[in-house]
Amino acid sequence: MKNIKSHFQFSNQQRNGIFLLVIVIIALQCIYAFVDFSGGIPSKENNEINAFKKELDSLRLVEIENSKPKIYPFNPNYITDYKGYTLGMTIEEIDRLHQFRARNQWVNSAKQFQDVTRVSDSLLNRISPYFKFPEWVTNPKPKSNNNSNFFSSSAKPKTFDQKIDLNKATASQLQKVYGVGEKLSERIIKYREKYGGFVADVELTEVYGLMPEVIERIKNDFTVKNPRVIKTYNINTATRDQLVLIKYIDYEVAKNIIEERTLRDGFNSFEELTKIEDFPVKKLEIIKLYLRL
Repeated sequence: MKNIKSHFQFSNQQRNGIFLLVIVIIALQCIYAFVDFSGGIPSKENNEINAFKKELDSLRLVEIENSKPKIYPFNPNYITDYKGYTLGMTIEEIDRLHQFRARNQWVNSAKQFQDVTRVSDSLLNRISPYFKFPEWVTNPKPKSNNNSNFFSSSAKPKTFDQKIDLNKATASQLQKVYGVGEKLSERIIKYREKYGGFVADVELTEVYGLMPEVIERIKNDFTVKNPRVIKTYNINTATRDQLVLIKYIDYEVAKNIIEERTLRDGFNSFEELTKIEDFPVKKLEIIKLYLRL
C-alpha cells in the first residue's frame, strides 16, 4: 500500500508541469474546434474540386435524361392505353380519343387533338412536336385551274367505258387525282394486292387516309370493271359459322342476326340489318358485298 501511494506523490515542479500540459491540450482542442482551416487550401486545388463536382452533376443529368422513355414520331390517331400513359395522358383523356376514333373519325391537327382529348396546354406543347400525320394532311396538293375546271358542276361525268379499271390503275394514274399523293396511291395498290383486287368501288372507304371527297374524285375517273371473285351467303339461310366469315361480323352479331331473322321470318332487304343490336351500321355497304337475298 505504501508503494502504491508513492506513485501519486509529486513535487511542486512536477505539479506545475502537469498543469501546463493540461492547459496546452485544452488550448489545442479549442483551436481545432473553432478555427476554420479550409481557407488554407490552395485555390488551384479548390478549382479542381469544383470542376470535378460539376462533371459529376453533368453525368447525373445525362443519366436521368437517358432513363426517361424516348418519344419517336407517331400518329396520334393510334395512341394505345400504354402509349398514352407513357406520354402523361390521363385515363379520361385516352378514353375520349378512343371514343372519337370509334366513330370512324380522324384527328388531323394538334389543335383537334386537344379539342378531342382536352389535354393541358403544357402536355400538348411537349408531345405535339412528335405528331406525324398522313402526307395528304401535311402536304396537300395545291389546287390548279385544271382541277377547279375538272370538278366544276359543268364538267360532264365520264361513262363506265371511259373510266380506268381500279384493279389495273397504276400509282402515277391515281396520283393525277387531286388529294391523292404518293402515300395514298401506294396504300390503294397495297390494299388491292392484299385482297387480290377490289370487289366494288365502296372498298375505297377501307383504305386508311382516303377522305370521302377524295374517294368521290377517284370514282370520277376510276371504277371496278373486273371485280375479284368472292363467296356470298344468303342472309336468310346462312349459318352462324358462315356469317362470321364475313368482315366486321363476329359471333355475337351473327347470333343477333339469326335471332332477328327468326322473329321476322326472314329479311326482305339489307337495310333491316341496321335494326339488329350491335350491328356495325357504318360498314353495311362492305358487308352487303358478301350477302345476297
